[in-house]
Amino acid sequence: MKKFLAGGVSLCLFLVLLILVRTADVAAIGPEETKIGLSSLNHKVSEAIGVHMLWYRITEITGILAIGVAGVFALMGAVQLIRRRSLLKVDREILAAGGLYAVVLGLYALFEKVIVNYRPVIMEGDAHVEASFPSSHTMLICCVMGSAAMLLPNYIASDGLRRLLQAVCAAMIAVTVIGRLVSGVHWLTDILAGVLISLALLLFFAGILEKLRKAEKAPANA
Repeated sequence: MKKFLAGGVSLCLFLVLLILVRTADVAAIGPEETKIGLSSLNHKVSEAIGVHMLWYRITEITGILAIGVAGVFALMGAVQLIRRRSLLKVDREILAAGGLYAVVLGLYALFEKVIVNYRPVIMEGDAHVEASFPSSHTMLICCVMGSAAMLLPNYIASDGLRRLLQAVCAAMIAVTVIGRLVSGVHWLTDILAGVLISLALLLFFAGILEKLRKAEKAPANA
């Protein structure tokens, strides 16, 4: 229950930030005179950081790796489905991860249509500025790698290897969050929003895993 409550708090903070970005200190400081919320804060941070495309490319690599990790769990689920011949017999943790991925994709599609903020730069090859809030890249890596770290105890028996892989997951999240901000292709509030919504989703996911694991142990202890 604590994890669900903490997830609810994080979700509320995300919604508060969303409201502030839509209503507070809105000014046309973006490319093509796009209006940006919390403009003074965003502009100061953006001016101080500048644009560093090397960091953008590095975070693109972490994104590809995260998609690969999600693909591994999807493949595991598909193999279990084929072998066990029933969706109900697929590991519940993998099904929960699939649900998390679906929510992330749904949020990505939603914020591509419901545009809150635009990027501080027009990306190479694009004719116009793109939607930027929340940072979908940040959300993707945080949710995939964060959930992977939680799932590893189910599939990696070696403590040393498991801890190493969990450290890699944490490092990928840190590199992505910091790198995406330093790259300059997002406003500060875009990154904060991506972190907050990711934290909410991961806390809900952790709460679900906790319930599933307790349910699995219950028959053995009965």
